[in-house]
Order: sequence, then C-alpha cells, then structure tokens
Amino acid sequence: MEQVRVIVIDDSAFMRKMVADILESDSRIKVIATARNGADGIDKIKKLSPDVVTLDVHMPVMDGMDALQQIMQVHPVPVVMLSSVTKEGTMKTIQAISNGAVDFIKKPSGSISLDIREIEEEIISKVITASMVDLENRKSEKLTSDRLQKASVRNKFEKTVIAIGTSTGGPRALQKVLTHLPATFAAPILIVQHMPAGFTKSLADRLDLMCAIRVKEAEHGEIIEKGVAYIAPGDHHMTAKNVGTSLVIYLTKEPPVKGHRPAVDILFNSMALLKQINKIPIILTGMGNDGTEGIINLKETDPGTLVIAESEETSIVYGMPKAAIKTSYVDYVLPLYEVADIMMEWTKKT
Repeated sequence: MEQVRVIVIDDSAFMRKMVADILESDSRIKVIATARNGADGIDKIKKLSPDVVTLDVHMPVMDGMDALQQIMQVHPVPVVMLSSVTKEGTMKTIQAISNGAVDFIKKPSGSISLDIREIEEEIISKVITASMVDLENRKSEKLTSDRLQKASVRNKFEKTVIAIGTSTGGPRALQKVLTHLPATFAAPILIVQHMPAGFTKSLADRLDLMCAIRVKEAEHGEIIEKGVAYIAPGDHHMTAKNVGTSLVIYLTKEPPVKGHRPAVDILFNSMALLKQINKIPIILTGMGNDGTEGIINLKETDPGTLVIAESEETSIVYGMPKAAIKTSYVDYVLPLYEVADIMMEWTKKT
C-alpha cells in the first residue's frame, strides 16, 4: 500500500505540528505539507494533490467552511474536519459534513487541544478511512439500478418502526433520505449515527429545518410517534420498548459496543423484542460491521423483518452495508436515492 499523502490545515502552529506528528507516527501516512489558513491550504492542495486533507473549522483569512467549499469546487479531495464542541463549532461541523467533508474529529479540549494525543488512534483511523473514499464515484447517481430484492409483501401489523444505522458519511446520507419523505410519512424512524456527544443535537436541528417530517434528538422516556425521526444522542445507547400500547425510547450509558455508543446493534436488538410491530432496519454508509449482529437477531426472531442496505455505488464507506449483506438476511440492496421510495412503499402497505 502506498503511503497516504496528507496536508494539515490549522491556524495554530502547535496543532499543525501535533496533528502532523500523530499522523506520521503511522508508517502508512506521510504529511506532505501544512498550512496556516484556508487560502494557504488551497494553494498547497493545487500544487501537491494530496490524498487527504485535515481542516480546522475555525481559522482567520479563510475559515474551514469557506475553504471546504472552494476545495470541493476546484480540487475535490477527501477532507476530515477538526472541530471543538461549541454550539457554533458543532453546527459548522454538521454543515461541513453535509457540504462534502468525509468525516470530522472532535478536539478533546477546545480550539488548541494540548491533550490531542488522547485521540491519536482516532485521527489516524479517520484519515486512513478518508483515503479510501472515491469522490468521483460519489457524484454519480444512476437513473436506474440493479438491486437485490428478495422481499415480498408481508406486513402483518398495524404499526411499523424503521431503524437506521450509519457511521462515516451518515449525516449526508440521512439528509438525502429524510428530505425525500413527506410530512404524512406513516412510521417513526429511530436513528443511530456514530457521533460524539454535543454533535447529534446540531445534526437533528439541521435536518429538522430541511425535512417535511420532524427530526429531533431522542429523549429518555418519550413516546415514539409516527412521522418523527429520533436521533440517538451521542454517548448514549438508544433502545425501543413496548409499554402498554405505546413504544417508548430508553437511553442508557451501558459500555460501548465495538467501540460505539450509541451502537446500531443495541437498537436493532431492542427492536427484536418488540411485539405486534412491522420492523424495517436499514444500514447506510459506514466503517466496520455495527448492526450486523442485530440484523441476524431480528431476522431469526421475526423472519418477516424487512432489511435494507445501501449499495456500494453510493456508499461513502461500504463497510457496514457490506457486512450486513454478507449475513444473507438483506432483502433490498439499494442506491441511496432509492431508499426513501422503498420506505414509503412499505409503510403504505400497513
């Protein structure tokens, strides 16, 4: 494997050096340049054609948001944002992910994080993952597609619950799916997006402004309503339980699963226990295999469960969908732009 060539863009000389040193501690990565602001970074991107760029959200001269926009226009390259957990920082980070950044890294303690080495494994992992993203492939959306379809119409119950699990590339994928659903959409949607605390509220608020359905960060003990999408809060697992005639959300701080809290498997496994409910689990773009165990549990508990996975052609990272497909329990393998259509088609049959 050739080394991943990276440019680090940050206005802090300390952060530039620390991030560069962390990346170069891994033999798979070579930092070919650093830049002190967005304008400087764009010049170096044009000259050096890196494989990945790390980009600070807040910078003078040209900040990360303006720089990202220009990078995507003049020299598209996988970008990983670095952000602090402030209200403005989280909002801008979610906007950046929606506007083309592959992923983001939360700085441990503000704009200049003296303890940045605490997350060196995450920084290295996300840069390596970003290097695998094919930006050209992401741009193409076919008008028609070959899709695996094993399901037949078999909704048995009055109520349906949809659950979506996603990771890297998820905010943009969720935006594409949820914005295509009408205000009259007849089922609730439970969402696990791998994301740290402080960012899921900004994601929910942004999607709520863009969608006809309501989108909110989930709250412990709230009754699940149709036509609402509930996003699990960062650092909390989310489950759904039957309570009388209602479905209720429960949030817990149980240990992470496969390094994730929230974890898709936790949500899917809780769905397997629901009674008198049609269940539709969906796996979208992401690294790893979170959700696979839950799919197996759901299908073996209720063979009528309808399982959907995003196809490789639109996945930013094909890990989670690919792992789900390998279970042989996936009924539909769809490009992202067809997922909402199938959701509407199946909820109408209840």
